[in-house]
Amino acid sequence: MNNGSKENNNCWLHCFAVLAAISTFLLLGAGGLVTSHEAGMSVPDWPNSYGYNMFAFPPSKWIGGIFYEHTHRLWASVVGMMTTILAVWILARDSRKWMKWLGVAAFLLVIVQGILGGLRVVLNNAHLGVIHGVVGQSFFVLMCSIALFTSGIWSKISAQKANIPRHLRTLVLVTTLLIFVQLMLGATMRGQHAGLAISDLPLAHGQIWPDTSPEAIQRYNAERIETTNVNDITAFDVILQMVHRLCALAIFTCVALCAALAWRELGSRDPLARFALFWLGLITAQVGLGIWTVLSNKAADVATLHLLVGALSLVTGAFWCLIAFRRSARSPVTQNETFGAFGNLAK
Repeated sequence: MNNGSKENNNCWLHCFAVLAAISTFLLLGAGGLVTSHEAGMSVPDWPNSYGYNMFAFPPSKWIGGIFYEHTHRLWASVVGMMTTILAVWILARDSRKWMKWLGVAAFLLVIVQGILGGLRVVLNNAHLGVIHGVVGQSFFVLMCSIALFTSGIWSKISAQKANIPRHLRTLVLVTTLLIFVQLMLGATMRGQHAGLAISDLPLAHGQIWPDTSPEAIQRYNAERIETTNVNDITAFDVILQMVHRLCALAIFTCVALCAALAWRELGSRDPLARFALFWLGLITAQVGLGIWTVLSNKAADVATLHLLVGALSLVTGAFWCLIAFRRSARSPVTQNETFGAFGNLAK
């Protein structure tokens, strides 16, 4: 009876963790719409909204950019409450000490994220908005990881003994970190509030590498389609977007290599090999959305979808790493790899 009750509690905890992760994903989308619609300062005070208590702000006033900013705040409050409940639930019901620390980390991180969002408004500091976006992506990975760790799937993985080649694990880890860097670059680009610094593809202002001289930058600004709510682009913006494009190419190449290696070395029946193909599909869609973002002149909905698929790509890479390293940690082959040098010395 006690075992059944414990399994039931764990099942409900996992379901709630999944719901919290989905809510965080939707919050990322809401935040992306705020930035894409240049609505970050539509509500200039915090934690109130135009002097009203945030939860009592009249819906009749949710117009224009205020709608995006205010609904983002409300949904952030929901996610904050859900994270608090999740952390308390983990502390009370999960016997794993490291999981308790993860619950506390999620609680602290959501508080930091809320404060960063508030300070971005109060101080009207776009740089804090960039940090806010990066922390948001990190928080999403943490929430998804908690959902994974509370699942029955993780228990099955922990019982498996199957070595994942070290070079494949390393490649996936490096690729995942590269995706995180790419998301940082994207957040910085959005934080510049300069629209599209490069508006053509596959060339950049008609060249393989764009001219960034003062005369060229002046010409780019004169030829721009955007006319409102954007800053003038600078040489930094142009170079940043070029680095973003090159990083995207590197990520696509690395994920394709990961998928090919996983398929060859793990076999088509291994779930991780199929997961790698799913990852490649996400990255392919992300590249397509990046192209669409440029061709649509950075349409808000397209740019936000680009952000969301990027977040899913990061989580997919993180899951691959967690599962691969966990499976390999249980494998005698990996232990022999790790301690082989000491064994040889002992001989």
